Formats: sequence, structure tokens, C-alpha cells
Amino acid sequence: QVQLVESGGGLVQAGGSLRLSCAASGSTFSNYAMGWFRQAPGKEREFVAAISRSGGSTSYGDSTDSEKGRFTISRDNAKNTVYLQMNSLKPEDTAVYYCGAKRTVTDGPFRYGYDYWGQGTQVTVSS
Repeated sequence: QVQLVESGGGLVQAGGSLRLSCAASGSTFSNYAMGWFRQAPGKEREFVAAISRSGGSTSYGDSTDSEKGRFTISRDNAKNTVYLQMNSLKPEDTAVYYCGAKRTVTDGPFRYGYDYWGQGTQVTVSS
């Protein structure tokens, strides 16, 4: 079993940046693919980004403008931590951001099937 603790959320103006962190403990971190999801009030949880066990593969949700480098997921297996760098933030990015862990034997990013979740961290982007 793995425990996840997110941090780094807060209030930022539109156009600003935040870096979220998710620290894992309780199990071998490199056995887990990791992901970030978000949930805005009144909306379903939405996939944001995922990264493979090794960190060699990533996947992004449609709202992240990944081709523009707006959101970037990364991980440091030595520190048992996954990150989400968010740039050019928009008011519509306002949500609670959750970190998820998926135990897997394959080295791929996943959009579904996460086994463990953190408690979430609030991101609020003002216009």
C-alpha cells in the first residue's frame, strides 16, 4: 500500500505558475505509474497527466495544452515524488488537484485504473 501527500497548491493570478508535488511512502515508488487528476466544483474528476514507472513516458489530458508546454509531469524516483509544473494558468484550471498511484508491471502512463489517491491540494486561479 502507498500513501500519497500532495502539496504546492494555492492562489495565483491568471498567467502565473505553480508546481505541485506528491510525496509517496509505504511502498516501492518505482513500482507505480503516477498521475494527476483534478476536480472542479460540480464537475467530474478529470485526467490531467500521467507518467510511467521509469519516467520515460508521459500522457496529458486535452485541457493541458501539452504541445505548448503549459503542464509538465515529472518524477524523481530517488525522492519518491511526482511533480506537476503548471504554467500560463487560467481561471478554468481552478480545481482540487489529486495525485494517484497505479501499481503496474508495465512501463506505460495510464489514464485509468488508479489504486491509491492523495487527499488533494486546492489550486485557485484568479482572473
